[in-house]
Amino acid sequence: MTASSNPPRDLSNQNAVRIKPWGEGDLTLLKQLLGDPEMTTHLGGPESDEQLARRQIRYEQLAASGKGRMFKIIHEATGEAVGSVGYWDSIWREEPIYEMGWAVLPAFQGRGIASVATAQAIASARADGKHRFLHAFPSIDNPPSNAVCRKLGFTLVEECEFEYPKGNFMQCNDWRLDLFERR
Repeated sequence: MTASSNPPRDLSNQNAVRIKPWGEGDLTLLKQLLGDPEMTTHLGGPESDEQLARRQIRYEQLAASGKGRMFKIIHEATGEAVGSVGYWDSIWREEPIYEMGWAVLPAFQGRGIASVATAQAIASARADGKHRFLHAFPSIDNPPSNAVCRKLGFTLVEECEFEYPKGNFMQCNDWRLDLFERR
């Protein structure tokens, strides 16, 4: 190999990701995720700039409140933020739980990034030790998000009507993960 030639690229880590706590500078990412009609097809449509600004503040303050955590997903090869994942306190069927959600920008979908980042967030929820169960409620019409739940060992509890965002009811699958069970 000459000094001017490029070394072979290690393609095994092209989809490696890490999660990083949500911060003050992440409103642009939030707008790409929840302000875009394509990204919110299964979530009742895009949020307004005002709604996104309020959500940004909630995401920034979530960890300090002790009620969950929100993360941005960082693509290791580029250092770019490519999505979000998080969990938060909720009540489901009169029981306190963590509810979980994730989103990955279209250019990075279909690579397993959501599964890897969600697994990292699950590890964080386990370490918090606050709730036994973590639930995800993907739309029944969202095969990729339902596949993430299957892949990560969630149990499908039932199909149900779920409100997200407030005022928007949709048919979802209720997936549950026992955080106290070690795999």
